[in-house]
Amino acid sequence: MIGKGIVIEGLKKRYGSGETAVDALKEVNMQVAPGEVVGLIGPSGSGKSTLLKCLGAVIEPTAGRMKLGDEIIYDNGWKVKDLRALRRDRIGFIFQAPYLIPFLDVTDNVALLPMLAGKPNAESRKQAVELFKALDVEHRAKAMPSQLSGGEQQRVAIARGLVNRPPVILADEPTAPLDSERALAVIRILNDMAHRFETAIIVVTHDEKIIPTFKRIYHIRDGVTQEESGEGKDFQ
Repeated sequence: MIGKGIVIEGLKKRYGSGETAVDALKEVNMQVAPGEVVGLIGPSGSGKSTLLKCLGAVIEPTAGRMKLGDEIIYDNGWKVKDLRALRRDRIGFIFQAPYLIPFLDVTDNVALLPMLAGKPNAESRKQAVELFKALDVEHRAKAMPSQLSGGEQQRVAIARGLVNRPPVILADEPTAPLDSERALAVIRILNDMAHRFETAIIVVTHDEKIIPTFKRIYHIRDGVTQEESGEGKDFQ
């Protein structure tokens, strides 16, 4: 059993009741270690989005157990009182689109999250700039989102997901709008950040360009997960 990272055991999610009930998740079991990037793949309607919403504390599962970092967050019921704080402080989200706030510069886009968590403005901005250095976009720190390329916007979105040093990052199709070179660059960055910050990362993807880079993959079909070894090809 992994002591930290992500642990999901017997997770289930049922929508509705009676004859109209739909079991979106029937038996989900996953483990992702700190510093590991794991792929989650499956056809449309297989339960990927429902799983991410449960793990991200956006919707409540029906049964099962979830552990993030050192904390059991769900065990046949929520074990965390403040789910909003959990999402803000313990889980990083990276989406297919960057969703940057257009009227804030790049630094403020990233610094906003720790400021909402109560950190001083100067400290929050310093954290943002440190991540920009790691992600090679420090020179764009004062730019507005509209001045960035697509690849730069996604790097800023990655910085936003990492800024509170969450033990878990959920990445939902982060490379879908990118060409092969930029897609592989994003996966390279996620792997580097996972190792650097000991973050457990799940990447939901249909992108055949990046699937060969994962060392471990979870397939989900009809609400049931199955683990398999990935190719783990070098993406440098």
